[in-house]
Amino acid sequence: MQYTIIHDLPGRMRIRGGMYAFTREESVSLEEYLETIPYVCNVSVNHKNGSILILYQKNCRADLLAVLTSIRIKNLPEPSVYGLETKRTDEAFVRDLTLLLFRRFVIRPLLPLPIRRIRTIVRACSYFRRGGSSLLHGRLDTSVLDASAIGAAILQGDTKTASSIMFLLKLSGLLEDYTKKRTRNALVHSLAINVDRVWVKNADGEMLIPISQVSQSDQVIVRTGTMIPVDGMISSGDAMVNESSMTGEPLPVHKTTGATVYAGTVVEEGEITVAVRSLGGETRINKIVDLIDQSEALKADVQNKAEQLADSIVPYSFLGAAGIFLLTGNLTRALSVLMVDYSCALKLSTPISVISAMREASTMNIMVKGGKYLEEFALADTIVFDKTGTLTVASPKVVDVIPFAGYTKQDVLRTAACLEEHFPHSVARAIVRKAAEENLKHCEEHAAVEYVVAHGIATKLHGKRALIGSAHFIFDDEGVPLGDEERAVIEKESEHGRSLIFLAIGDQLAGIICIEDAIRPMAEEVITSLKDLGITNVVMITGDGEATARAVASTIGIDRYYSQVLPEDKAAIINDLKASGRKVIMIGDGVNDTPGLAAADVSVAMKDASDIAQEVADITLLSADLRELIHLRQLSTKLLDRINTNYRFILGFNTGLLVLGQLGILTPATSAVLHNISTMGISAGSMQPLLCETETHG
Repeated sequence: MQYTIIHDLPGRMRIRGGMYAFTREESVSLEEYLETIPYVCNVSVNHKNGSILILYQKNCRADLLAVLTSIRIKNLPEPSVYGLETKRTDEAFVRDLTLLLFRRFVIRPLLPLPIRRIRTIVRACSYFRRGGSSLLHGRLDTSVLDASAIGAAILQGDTKTASSIMFLLKLSGLLEDYTKKRTRNALVHSLAINVDRVWVKNADGEMLIPISQVSQSDQVIVRTGTMIPVDGMISSGDAMVNESSMTGEPLPVHKTTGATVYAGTVVEEGEITVAVRSLGGETRINKIVDLIDQSEALKADVQNKAEQLADSIVPYSFLGAAGIFLLTGNLTRALSVLMVDYSCALKLSTPISVISAMREASTMNIMVKGGKYLEEFALADTIVFDKTGTLTVASPKVVDVIPFAGYTKQDVLRTAACLEEHFPHSVARAIVRKAAEENLKHCEEHAAVEYVVAHGIATKLHGKRALIGSAHFIFDDEGVPLGDEERAVIEKESEHGRSLIFLAIGDQLAGIICIEDAIRPMAEEVITSLKDLGITNVVMITGDGEATARAVASTIGIDRYYSQVLPEDKAAIINDLKASGRKVIMIGDGVNDTPGLAAADVSVAMKDASDIAQEVADITLLSADLRELIHLRQLSTKLLDRINTNYRFILGFNTGLLVLGQLGILTPATSAVLHNISTMGISAGSMQPLLCETETHG
């Protein structure tokens, strides 16, 4: 790429490739490519003048220049949908802002005074219509207040003030619209599927077509390393599919002909042809995106209160203006009351704060389905954890193998792996993985295996019946005898909180495999930090036995635990906590957690959660790091702090404007300017990140 360095400081460089050096699409591709370079912090590309502003690490100038020189614009990857949408939003805002300022400060001064007045009155009509509509519907809101202020100025013959009010209202509205679009785009992008073109099988072979042209029943080909772009059924081929974006399961799942696959999942190995069932906005993951995109309907109570407060203040503004006019007979002083509108800043700053916080959460891999859930998370004093898959990792591991009846540890583990490899559940994978770590080779020496749901596996091995599964399956259902020695071992291992898998060969116990759900890294630190952040009651619910629950609770600092809890009992425990005056957060990951998740004031699903748990949960962690709960608590608490700070400033500043207006120190026009500048300033401040980088990553 050819370019000229225009501006060069340590860590900051502006270059220019020339007018129309690249198109809008190419400018987005260039931005996205440069931002993937580790030492590049930020990039801004203007395709109209060919300018590129780059912020980078100060000691990497030579490396940056080498990269810039090597770039070939035509070879850059396709731009993302999000990047293009953001670029269009930015350009539309700059265009509209430039046009507004040009009309105000260039065109307007050139017009004769009578034309300016007529133009002001014509523009005011739209405000009068909105105000009149509100009155006809029985509302005394900000539209009425705006129309009254503009109308009063015009009646005084002060069209300059009326014009200034309309200009500032237009500017505020432009900023609000841009802010909401920008934050919504960023929020939706955190989950959106960005696949532009797909391979489709037809009578002539394979064809690469835009995804917009794909229709139902088309045959889409998906190969290794490629994201599946549609919901559908595999019509041919087989592959290992990573479904973590849907189910939270970290390991790939084997999928073959007839299996259902979902958009947003990834083929890690193999090749499949998918008969399209759902596409575009109908796919499961895009329904989640739609929910996020519409989440402004799920407003925080503090946001609803702000809007109610804003509207409730309007009648007092009119009463104040009328009172001032009756006492002084001075229309100018009365008008200064209407110029200062508390409600505008209250209504604007609060939703911007909430949307910005939701966008910030998405950058930390936290999906929040509505602003009210951030508020609930900040106000909660009790947090309830499910144990398995939440406080413990979703991938169990083998910690010991205990042989009996003359078998060795290697014999037990080898045979167990040979049987379990046919059934890819988490415990089976743990056994197979342990055998691989021990370099134990296992051959197919058994007959066809029979899987008994929720119990175990039965087959024939060297002419003997071989069983592997739970204690109930081995000893109760199959009648394998249990001696005193084996019983003592089982009691000892159970006291350590381990899950036990039993292998029986030829009607005698061959060995016990001890499985442990490892506690998630940082779990104890996270619980301590949450207590420091105002959580006064930490509860654990588990279906495991008393010994296991007690061991985990004592290790990580749980205040109270419930063991051997059935799924339907989880909701009852949550409801009891709420009835005692607690505001409850529930953290879970499985189908059996959904009653509790639904009952909580605010619910959180882990990355490893089942699909239904993520659907029910109000918030989903898109990473497996429990520390995200700390960041979420900090973010939500600071959101409420920011909103309350904005309240205090708005009330104090605007009250000051009212007082100065009544003392004759400020004219109505000056009051209007200062009021609108403060509103825009608060709105801009509400867009700033709530957590600094050191807090979220330190």
